[in-house]
Amino acid sequence: MHQRSFQQSFRSTSASKGGRGSSGKMFFVAGAKNTARSGGGNERNRSIYQKFREVDLLDKKKTVTALKPGEDRAIFLGLGMILSSVMMYFVLGITILRSYADSVWTEEGVCVVLNSTVTADMNCSYNCGSECWRVSKYPCLQVYVSVNNTGRVSRLSHNEETQDTSSECFYVPRCQKDSVAMHVMIMNISERLKVNQQVSCYYDPSEQQESVLLTRLYDHSVVFHSLLWPSCMLTGGALIIVMVKLTQYLSRLCEEIGKIKR
Repeated sequence: MHQRSFQQSFRSTSASKGGRGSSGKMFFVAGAKNTARSGGGNERNRSIYQKFREVDLLDKKKTVTALKPGEDRAIFLGLGMILSSVMMYFVLGITILRSYADSVWTEEGVCVVLNSTVTADMNCSYNCGSECWRVSKYPCLQVYVSVNNTGRVSRLSHNEETQDTSSECFYVPRCQKDSVAMHVMIMNISERLKVNQQVSCYYDPSEQQESVLLTRLYDHSVVFHSLLWPSCMLTGGALIIVMVKLTQYLSRLCEEIGKIKR
């Protein structure tokens, strides 16, 4: 009897130990599975994050590659505008500015018309075709004025071009076949000068030139308007380049700030 009870107690003890061992094994296997699942979830999260990161980097690269040609074109545009303005300054410098600087009729005054008469007929030539030139005539109008009521009598010319073409006549019309039309034009000018006896004129303050001019080819307003457009083009080109460089600097600064925050 004692032997049977001892065997039964030993079996129950071994059974209880075996149950505990199986439960420990089951817990270990479940923990391992949970760990494997959590590791797989982390790997999936990492892979998803890497995919989003790669997409973000690709978008940034596309943006950079899209902006870079546009920035290059903008810089080329600015440089082209600056170069064009420099060429315009050069052309204006050898034409308008040179004529304006060489002119001695710099002072503006009031001229009183003393005499306006037609003295003689002047010959001129006009083009009638290929290597064909014919002669026509126009009346020479001479006008004498008194500058600023000083008693100084001077001959009046229309502008610098007229002074260089004919030092005797007030106005030289464009030569044409119809000499009657040129005669009517000159007589109309003479009548207007007789009606308006006081006119504004330009004279040489050093009195090296005895003649005075009614108008100047290139006065202050002409010089200002001729220099306005190349100056605007030069300023616009410089502003375009400065804005592009400023945009590039700000983009690099933003990237550096973003790296520091990460």
